[in-house]
Amino acid sequence: MNHTCYWIICAVAGATLLTGCQVAPKDAGFGDVQHVVSDRTGQTVQWNGQTTDDQAVATEVRKMLLQPLTADQAVQIALLNNQHLQARLQDLGIARADLVQAGLLKNPVFAASWRFPDKAPHGTDAEYSVAEDFLDLLILPLRKRIAEEQFQNVKLSVAAQIFQIAADVKSAYFTFQAREQLITRLRLVGELNQTAADLAERQHAAGTINDLDLINQQAIYNQSEIDLRHAQTQLIADREHLNRLLGFADDQLTWTISPHLPDIPPNEIPVDDLESLAMRQRLDLAAARAEVATLKKILSTTKGFRYFTTVDVGVDTEHGTDGQNVTGPTLSLEIPIFDQGQGRIAKVQAQFRQVQFRLEAMTIDVRSEIREAQDKMLANRDLAENYRDLLPKRERILNLTLQQYNGMLKGPYDLLLAKESEVTTEQAYLDAWRDYWIARTELTRAVGGHLPTSFSAATRPATTQHDQNNNNQGVQP
Repeated sequence: MNHTCYWIICAVAGATLLTGCQVAPKDAGFGDVQHVVSDRTGQTVQWNGQTTDDQAVATEVRKMLLQPLTADQAVQIALLNNQHLQARLQDLGIARADLVQAGLLKNPVFAASWRFPDKAPHGTDAEYSVAEDFLDLLILPLRKRIAEEQFQNVKLSVAAQIFQIAADVKSAYFTFQAREQLITRLRLVGELNQTAADLAERQHAAGTINDLDLINQQAIYNQSEIDLRHAQTQLIADREHLNRLLGFADDQLTWTISPHLPDIPPNEIPVDDLESLAMRQRLDLAAARAEVATLKKILSTTKGFRYFTTVDVGVDTEHGTDGQNVTGPTLSLEIPIFDQGQGRIAKVQAQFRQVQFRLEAMTIDVRSEIREAQDKMLANRDLAENYRDLLPKRERILNLTLQQYNGMLKGPYDLLLAKESEVTTEQAYLDAWRDYWIARTELTRAVGGHLPTSFSAATRPATTQHDQNNNNQGVQP
């Protein structure tokens, strides 16, 4: 290889290295994800294996498990410990690698050939060439911008997935918490029905009730036992569901939670303009919008370069047998006779329309989710308040029935029925109480961050707002 060829190869390689140098965040954008999660949830997310804090995180999880978990602590553990989340965070590393790759030029192609003549002058005819894809150099800046946008999209999608996991954990937590309270009440109902069944057996033996009354009381007791067993079975499933969300292994299964659901706040959150708020702060919507913009640029690029897939420009030098050197530029390109990019363009156009429709569908779904969660939250608040008002009346009925029972004006079945009615009302109150918190959690997720805390105008009772929502049903803001 002569000096000229050597210089050409070094120059092209140097240009390739300089042009292809791409700066990408070392943490793959995880710091940005951490910031937005902390800002909107007050929680910390950990990417295991990426920092030296893994052992400290494990210690913190063990420390939290020593006490009954609150809903917020359960969310925090999931963000530190959930392996599905850890797998999702790897998308950041993949997107970073794609960003780095997008900033690199294709490697130049070096070719060499040696030919040996069979007649004088004898010697070796040597030819060397080096070529670079010139088209790749032209589209490099656009390709880098597209990759950077895709990298941002991945960060938004990962953060949105974290919010979804947080909402799933809270819903599962409240479901499990309410189920534990329900089982306590079902046990009490079973004890009451057992007392009634035992009394019925004694009365039947004494001849004061017939077979039908006895069987009815026994059947009621058996049904209460069935209800209890069913709830206990469901509690096992609820606990395992929460175990999966928290990412607990076999040595972390002895956790407990707070025994009672949190109190319903005295004043309800403002519900005006939540749809507009969601349009601004939902990260999955932002990711979908960014994907539409990215596909639009990709479509424009595909159309702009449809007739060219490779344009190789290089230098070729030949050392002949007579000692003469012949050096000059080379050009190689595809002739777009058959393939003019029709398939590539059609594919990107279909992908572009697909993400447009997906964004429109997501926008409709988000608005619907907010209305549904909002109506559920307010309706269950009203229901819980009604049951809460009913409970003292049930207790008063029980006390008056007990007084009349002591005065022999009421029978034992009347007393048991009054007690069962009180427990049943308390159970229904618990169900509405649980459903309120689940709906509130779902509304928080649907809005895409913290719910508003300031009230426009004076604080209004939830029932008034709920009635207003019912009156305005079907009217879009």
